[in-house]
Amino acid sequence: MLDLRLPMGLMFSLVGTMLTIYGLCTWGGDQYVKSLGININLWWGLTLLAFGLAMLGLARWAAAAEKDK
Repeated sequence: MLDLRLPMGLMFSLVGTMLTIYGLCTWGGDQYVKSLGININLWWGLTLLAFGLAMLGLARWAAAAEKDK
C-alpha cells in the first residue's frame, strides 16, 4: 500500500533544512526589522523540519508494523 508519509516527510524535511540553514546564515539581518526582530525563516524551518521528521518516523513505524503482520 502506498504510504504518503514517506514522500511528505522527505519533502518537509528538505525544505525545513534549507529554511533553517538560511535563517542561521541571515541571523541579525536587516530583513527581520519588519517582523519585530523575529527570525521567521529559522523558526518556520525548525517547525517544518520537526514535522518532516515526525512523518518519516511514522512512516518507518508503520512499515515495521506491516512487516510484523
